[in-house]
Amino acid sequence: MLTKYQQFFTGRPTEEIAQSLLGKQIVYTNSDGTKTGGLIVETEAYLGENDSASHAFNGCRTNYSESLYGNPGNIYIYQIRGHYCFDVVVQDAEEPQGVLIRGLEPTVNQEQMATNRGMNSFNVSNGPAKLVQALGIHSRELDGKPLETSPLTIDITSGKKPREIVTGSRIGVNLKGKDGRKPYRFYVKGNPYVSGLRKREMNLEDYGWEG
Repeated sequence: MLTKYQQFFTGRPTEEIAQSLLGKQIVYTNSDGTKTGGLIVETEAYLGENDSASHAFNGCRTNYSESLYGNPGNIYIYQIRGHYCFDVVVQDAEEPQGVLIRGLEPTVNQEQMATNRGMNSFNVSNGPAKLVQALGIHSRELDGKPLETSPLTIDITSGKKPREIVTGSRIGVNLKGKDGRKPYRFYVKGNPYVSGLRKREMNLEDYGWEG
């Protein structure tokens, strides 16, 4: 039987899960006890074997992507061009769908996150590889681990509510693929930690949150 935590990541469309993660807080506890974290402001949905942008497209299953076939709420960390990115596995085991965490608004130990990145401003975590580096994760050690009990967690019980969610096509995928332009990217409108957001689009008053 799935735990309540695992149930959050299944039982509804992956696109819906991706949107429900906006405003939820990620916290990572390093080996020395240092915590870093932030609010999720941008996600992308990947719909498994039938999605041309998915690592599991056409049933491709390798040792590298095996974690995608695990339980809902598990971590899938992969490397691209020397950088690490972080997906949450969603749907039932053996159904390789996932949600990529693309943008993070720092809220926990912001100074450490800036140090980890070697820079300040919104560039600290306005991209999938940037946010993993900002959290202080530099390997695939957590790959396949359940978020519920790992040093990298997501608080699914609370968080902030986006005033408006923008839907668009995913970034960095093969646009010529059959699903390359599908509207599977979601972000908090105006939040400056959204990747590629232009300055004139930023809401610097409340970052796009309600209340």
